[in-house]
Amino acid sequence: MSVAKVKLYKFIRRRLPILQWAPNYTLHKFVSDTIAGITVALTVMPQALAYATLGGLEPQYGLYSSFVGCFVYILFGNCKDITIGPTALMALMTYQQVLNRNADFAVLLCFLSGIIQLLMAVLNLGILVDFISIPVTVGFTSATSVIIAVSQFKGLLGLTFSSSGFLDTLTKVFQNIHESRISDCILGIICIVILIALRKLKDLKICTNSKNQKYISRTLWLISTSRNALVVITCSVIAYCYESSGTKSPFLLTGAIKPGFPTFQVPPFSTTLKNQTIPFSDMFMDLGSSVFLVPIIAVLGNVAIAKAFSSGQSIDATQELFTLSLANIFGSFFSSMPVTGSFSRSAVNHASGVETQLGGLYTGVMVVLALSFLTPYFAFIPKSSLAAVIICAVIFMIEYEIVKPMWRSNKKDIIPTFATFILCLIIGVEYGIVLGVGINMIFILYPSARPSIHLKNVMTNDGLEYILITPGSSLYFPGIEFIKSSIGKAGLASLHLPVVVDCRHILGADFTAAKGIAALIKEFLSRKQSLYFLNPHEDVITVLQGAVADDFRYFNSSEELEDSLKRLKEDSNERTHLLLDVGDVGLAPYKDDNSDLHSVGNGKVVLNHRRIN
Repeated sequence: MSVAKVKLYKFIRRRLPILQWAPNYTLHKFVSDTIAGITVALTVMPQALAYATLGGLEPQYGLYSSFVGCFVYILFGNCKDITIGPTALMALMTYQQVLNRNADFAVLLCFLSGIIQLLMAVLNLGILVDFISIPVTVGFTSATSVIIAVSQFKGLLGLTFSSSGFLDTLTKVFQNIHESRISDCILGIICIVILIALRKLKDLKICTNSKNQKYISRTLWLISTSRNALVVITCSVIAYCYESSGTKSPFLLTGAIKPGFPTFQVPPFSTTLKNQTIPFSDMFMDLGSSVFLVPIIAVLGNVAIAKAFSSGQSIDATQELFTLSLANIFGSFFSSMPVTGSFSRSAVNHASGVETQLGGLYTGVMVVLALSFLTPYFAFIPKSSLAAVIICAVIFMIEYEIVKPMWRSNKKDIIPTFATFILCLIIGVEYGIVLGVGINMIFILYPSARPSIHLKNVMTNDGLEYILITPGSSLYFPGIEFIKSSIGKAGLASLHLPVVVDCRHILGADFTAAKGIAALIKEFLSRKQSLYFLNPHEDVITVLQGAVADDFRYFNSSEELEDSLKRLKEDSNERTHLLLDVGDVGLAPYKDDNSDLHSVGNGKVVLNHRRIN
């Protein structure tokens, strides 16, 4: 096989991970994947309905968004635990674009997000995710969790109003709280209590004989992981019983959901809104920065989940980008809203014992079957129960517990965390995360502009003294003026001593820095003070010599430096002033051809010695 064919084969295997695990598929893996896939489906269906409502869409759009990603990830995904579909975060960001518009904007946003992600994958821009640090991520996810929870207050209280943003929602909740429906409020609170209790059920330890312990634990775990479906189904049955008995339900219901499989069609590149046709260009402008922020945030979440469930294995961020892009692009042909990996459902998938990515097949099939046969029954789901499901899903994403270790580790990281958190609440999640990243970048760049400078006087074994200056970072343009000024001031403070710059921490330099060092060397030469560089790296030598030429003097070891200083001292003793202390004896002026000897008072005599060639 030729080298080109080998490279092509490796590339295909890397981009189609199914070729790696499918040949070793077994019956045991089939059973595990089936159980896990069905369990995840029971979780995703009530969540999908709730997230569509959160996104300002009709409930069926949540189901439209829940099956394409499952099928795509089977072929291209490289983490068996991840399930792709609608999430609370994507729903919140979609809501900002759908508000006062229609569902076409959400579908177009899904398509454009996929295109942006595909371009990022082709250009290997997965590294951009690394610029969003943990402090910014913590502030962002915590803020979105709070925003999402607050947005569900109206459903929990049985209120009907439209709002935009965290502060607007809070304001309107307080303004309309007198119109709260007691029945919805009671049902919502009961659902929250039950959901939290069932969440803890899987951790319950029951003392019994070893024979039944395994089955009891498995049953408790199954009930716990299926809690969303159990609560929603129970509430729906109660509402259905009211309706079937001829009594109007005391709860606000989801209402009729469009039945059937979504129509396969090209994403909407134009739409009709308020009897006006809006072309693609206007839709694109209306979507604004979300066209770029939504795909980046989706990738951030997906890669973070992949790392969490990778069991220490390396994650190919570019492959995750590529997979997520296809899920969004293909999903938009089925009227999907933007999707990404779901942490809660991935955790259920992992805990269910999924063995391969094929578990997503059974999740996707279950969603398709639900669309085909169960949509008439979804109309009886109380809105307060869906609000309870969302609130219980996001309140545990508020990462308050990380603040304490962050404070002990590096107090400065608290600033971008809280800045991102507050900005997301006040001005919105899109601009909040951008400004949070900007603030964090300032903290990263500040040490480059003001690097640490360590200065000390060093005495060699031969009694030679010099000033040793150790910059704490590389020589790049933000910090060169500060480093140049610090070295210059140190030299002026001790004009009689040579200055040595220790380059152990200087791993790189740029042309601006090289020109700054050249000016510094000229400054030292003009006042006949020595400036040396110790242990510079080869790359640094190349850059500095290109700008400084022959005046750049460096040594590769302390021994070389000390030998040079010793020779310099010996030469200096022959050429420069030599101070002699001769007590209180007064001497008359004396001159000869080779030296100048004269009294300067207080018994001090200076001998200006001229070297005889």
